[in-house]
Amino acid sequence: MSNGKFMGFTGNEILQVTAAWGGWILDGYTSIAYLLVFSYMSVLIFPKYLGYLALVLTLLPVTFGAAARSFGSAILGNFIGDKRGRKNMLSISIVGFSVLSAAIGLLPTYSQAGIASPILLYALLFLDGIFAGAEYGGGTALSMESVRPDKREQAGAFVQSGYGTGYFLIVFVEILLLSAMGTAAFASYGWRILMLTSIIPGIITLIIRRLSRETKVFDEMKKSNEVEKSPVRKMFKNGRSVAFGLMITSGLLFMNTATGSFYPVIGSNDFLNLGSGLLYALLVINFFSLLGVWSGGILARGFSDRRIPMLIFSVIFTVPTALFVIFGYTTNLFMFTLVFSVQLFLEALIFSALPVFLAESFSKRFRSTAIGVIYNGGAIFGGTAIVLLTAPAHIINIKTLWIVEMYVAGIILILGLVLYGKQDRATDPINQ
Repeated sequence: MSNGKFMGFTGNEILQVTAAWGGWILDGYTSIAYLLVFSYMSVLIFPKYLGYLALVLTLLPVTFGAAARSFGSAILGNFIGDKRGRKNMLSISIVGFSVLSAAIGLLPTYSQAGIASPILLYALLFLDGIFAGAEYGGGTALSMESVRPDKREQAGAFVQSGYGTGYFLIVFVEILLLSAMGTAAFASYGWRILMLTSIIPGIITLIIRRLSRETKVFDEMKKSNEVEKSPVRKMFKNGRSVAFGLMITSGLLFMNTATGSFYPVIGSNDFLNLGSGLLYALLVINFFSLLGVWSGGILARGFSDRRIPMLIFSVIFTVPTALFVIFGYTTNLFMFTLVFSVQLFLEALIFSALPVFLAESFSKRFRSTAIGVIYNGGAIFGGTAIVLLTAPAHIINIKTLWIVEMYVAGIILILGLVLYGKQDRATDPINQ
């Protein structure tokens, strides 16, 4: 720490970046919390006679919620983020996001409320998705507009690491709860406590956001009367960037859902049945994902075309996909942990460059809206991964499904990056 700076960042820059990072933490925390408890929920929220179908119906809202996120990013970004400010939107979104995620822990069971129980689950997840949809676009705009150009790769990688941090934290909390109450009690009501803890990172992030400032980019845009009247309409005039941006996020988020989000499912009692060892494996795997995203932020520095590091990392990650599945799909806990730690490390390298790439791709006039729509639009396809892997698993060998679907997503990602075109960085695009 010297001259009021830490690692080259000023105190205000640290506050802005941390305010965005908190949203990613909550996203990782709540998303993985749901995937850790879905099997407990399926037998309580749906009628027991549905059997395996109840499991699929419990996982289906992962896709359903992604559609809601796209809707939320467009509405909140258009009417608040790009008109009233990044900070204002993020203060609203974090409240709705955390409260609605925690409310899942209060759902009545099917035996208590009948069909109203799954209806309430889907309704909560849809509303939750609307608020969650504002986080990526608003948080990316807030953080990238708050730091100097030479610090954006590091800041973007740190913000992106929030998801893995939230993932790590929720797994750790479940380990503590299981140790304190045992498996039977956790299956009965402990999963509810796990979901209710979602309110904690939400409150902490809200406090940080209220202490932070609006970005200078937005303040200057407001003073000079440059605020866009219809950000969504303006965004779609950049049709090429939107189309290929959606290809990039669709491929990347499908692979992410089919890896990090799928590990808790594939290791559960319904597939590999790794028992309590699965949680410890997830801790290790996520530690390596954090190393990957931080490493990516360092390796991506110095590239004038932000696509290049993403393209390099995407090829390195995609090519050995079959090997990861063949050797990682095993009841040998050590091999499961080792193989998927390497896989998620390589995948995290790609994500490290995503925030700065998207932020510099769109004008400040509709940046929050565009980033949110493109990221969450990609999440619609990405969110189908778990259902597309689990639903036909009793008919088609799941390893074959996994390999084929991952390669398809990888091709979509790489093609999107190739076709996107070189960005013009003659001037700083953040201020444009």
